[in-house]
Amino acid sequence: MTRTHTPSDIRAPFARYSHAVEVPPGHRLLVASGQLGISPDDEVPADIESQTRQCFENVKAILRDAGMEMGDIVRINAFVTDRRHLQGYMKTRDEFIASPPPASTLMIVSGFAREEFLVEIEVLASAE
Repeated sequence: MTRTHTPSDIRAPFARYSHAVEVPPGHRLLVASGQLGISPDDEVPADIESQTRQCFENVKAILRDAGMEMGDIVRINAFVTDRRHLQGYMKTRDEFIASPPPASTLMIVSGFAREEFLVEIEVLASAE
């Protein structure tokens, strides 16, 4: 079982994430490439919430293929193209993450390979 660390002697997290997640010895570690908000039929929604939802659906499919679940995510790295996307991203992300929440980093970037992409999400997951 993973263990989270959010020490009381440092500032509490800004949003729903843990400062650290400890993976116990003997667990498998899955490293997923960044997922974009694009469906299997190449549709890219225009809004941040729909793109974020598609990213996490893609992540869910990868985890399922590895015999894992969303609750096995120990770290999320997310990238959005504008500060105005932060609230929509976090609201949608919170629909997918388990408790306790994984460690997480959210960065604002200048863009992705295709202009219509607003978010990219990569994860680390761990399971027995």
